[in-house]
Amino acid sequence: MVNVCGLVTAKQEPVPLKSIEVELEVRDHVATVVSTLLYENKEDKPIEAVFVFPLPGDAAVCHFSATIGQTQIVAEVKEKQQAREEYDDALSSGQQAFLLEESEQSPDIFTLSVGSLPPGESASIRLEYVTELAVQADDGLRFCLPAVLNPRYRPRGSEGGEGAGVQVTSVPASLVPYSLSFSARVSSPRPVTKVESSCSLEPLQYLDTERTQASVKLAAGHRFDRDVELLIHYKDAHRPTAVAEAGQASAKPGTLMADPAVMLSLYPEFPESVMSSVASRGEFVLLMDRSGSMGSPMTNSKRHQTRISSARDTLLLLLKSLPMGCHFNIYSFGSGYEHVFPQSVEYSEKTLEEALRRVEAMDADLGGTEILQPLKHILSQPCIPSQPRQLFVFTDGQVANTKEVMSLVRKNSGSHRCFSFGIGEGASSALINGLAKEGGGHAQFITGTDRMQPKVMQSLRFALQPTVVDISITWDLPEGVSVTVLSPPITALFQGQRSLIYAQLSGEVGAAEGCVTVKYSLAAHPSQNQLRFSLKPAEDSGSTVHRLAARTRIRSLETEGQQGGGVKEKVVELSVQSGVSSSFTAFVAVNKGSGEPVRGPLVRRDVPTPDLACDEEEHATPQQFCRDPLLQLVSLQKASGCWLPDPALAASLGKTSEETEKTKPPSANRELWATILALIWLHGVKVDAKEEWELLAMKAVSWLRAQNGNNNKPLQPSFTVHENNLPCLIFCLTLFTPKKF
Repeated sequence: MVNVCGLVTAKQEPVPLKSIEVELEVRDHVATVVSTLLYENKEDKPIEAVFVFPLPGDAAVCHFSATIGQTQIVAEVKEKQQAREEYDDALSSGQQAFLLEESEQSPDIFTLSVGSLPPGESASIRLEYVTELAVQADDGLRFCLPAVLNPRYRPRGSEGGEGAGVQVTSVPASLVPYSLSFSARVSSPRPVTKVESSCSLEPLQYLDTERTQASVKLAAGHRFDRDVELLIHYKDAHRPTAVAEAGQASAKPGTLMADPAVMLSLYPEFPESVMSSVASRGEFVLLMDRSGSMGSPMTNSKRHQTRISSARDTLLLLLKSLPMGCHFNIYSFGSGYEHVFPQSVEYSEKTLEEALRRVEAMDADLGGTEILQPLKHILSQPCIPSQPRQLFVFTDGQVANTKEVMSLVRKNSGSHRCFSFGIGEGASSALINGLAKEGGGHAQFITGTDRMQPKVMQSLRFALQPTVVDISITWDLPEGVSVTVLSPPITALFQGQRSLIYAQLSGEVGAAEGCVTVKYSLAAHPSQNQLRFSLKPAEDSGSTVHRLAARTRIRSLETEGQQGGGVKEKVVELSVQSGVSSSFTAFVAVNKGSGEPVRGPLVRRDVPTPDLACDEEEHATPQQFCRDPLLQLVSLQKASGCWLPDPALAASLGKTSEETEKTKPPSANRELWATILALIWLHGVKVDAKEEWELLAMKAVSWLRAQNGNNNKPLQPSFTVHENNLPCLIFCLTLFTPKKF
């Protein structure tokens, strides 16, 4: 029997990883992350430690090194098979070696192998990556350090074969046998107003009087039961910016790393006249994950709603907010898939009632997470004329065949827009962001105590905006300066959402000024936004922009490779030149020092990652939750937008039928009055949740206007529903309402 000491897994195997230290530096909307992993072999034989872990799907991994004693070995990027062979050859000859490689199925999973660690020896691994921060609904910037890697479901028959890909060893989050420390430093030209997190943080420390620099730390004792998420808020966050960065003198002339690079952040502003209107047509297809993992709590507490329960509430709100005149359908999936209607149907009271009946019965009972087949079915359906297809995908993102899914959405991007929602901790950022990026839509993540409803309703507002078409970008640069755009063409623009452009500049750049113009058409209105910027490189910018630009170009080339064509050589060349990882390359380091070779057979030790499902099974007791009064009121609204006068409506308003009847003017139509009361309640009691009910309230006002138009005898002059005059109407009503609602 092996004498086990130190930290062990559930199988009583020693865990060589002791601690992870993460240092985050945020400059405006770009993050540099340095992770230091400390390994120690307390066994009496040499080991190989293998750690499968998540990273953000859009991260550019740009440095990997190992320190053993006083010796530091910096890894090189090489073609993946060559790197693996060098690693294996080193282990065979008793040398220490280190390998870091990206999963071929999903770019947000990496495998770190620490080979030939002798008994009693330690190794410190340094991993660095850069990434952009995503803009949130409240204008905050989101950074997420994935601490949770949920098991990824691989469908039978998918690419790579069943069981192909990385193997993940996991333990309950409460039993993770290594520690995590996390600190962040934030700087921006604009003041930092606040930093929030779903994790416990130490108080924010400002480092200057202008509050443009701040630091924060993760409180001690992080339990690995959630991703480490920061929401960073700046004053005037939606300001377009440009950062120019000088090339590296040591790089090969004419390459990306040798030439200057520029990163442009654009925030298109659409005309108010266009934004005040919403579409009344469209085919809305809702795809809901009903795999077993959707039965997990939204947060890691049995006192909170499950993911599927929250999703049901969200579907109710979304369905009630759809406009009359549209078409819709609902699909749900697990190991197989189901649909409410054989094909999309016109939105009416009858079809809405049937859909809600089916939604209410939905549970997390369909097995695995096989999203590819329902997507194939949905995207193979013929489009409805004059009804642009809008696809909403709700999933906890635990799939392994991410690239297959992306390829399918990309091939069909001309026929739909895709809005994606990652539910719960550990949702694959590669899948959620990829669905939206390839489908010309918008991605949202719902974690911790986030409410799903406001995020979904923001995406619905985006979907109801007129589609931006004819997007083009023109550059005005000094004579002798040329530009190579490295970002893929912009296919989607949304009000208040950032668009990033990376470009390589050639020629005598100097300190002159350039200008980029984005032109597009919105609701048949030609529009444009301009950004003027200095070509003078920013001081102390390092190589961050170049690495992000290289990552962007690598992802584009990998996409082209899936469509055919020999692009692997281009990816490998750019990956090696820039030092940024790809699916075709890996980092490898070999300790070629003169020390004695490591003798004896290697024992493999898999470093476990936290698995929330293990913790959740311990307290998977069904919980009963009282329905939110807002959702109770919403559930009573008809497809047309009106409410009917009945005891259920009165109860949802916190009144009796007699009380609501007393407030009704004698000549008032009962349905019209019930609808007005519901609107008064929304504006008076639930004003803080306006983003959730605004669209269905607009539908109710449209119904009221229609009643005024159809009624030859208006109730009272003050009841006339004027254009955009609902607050005035409510004020008039409160003048003679005996009791406040």
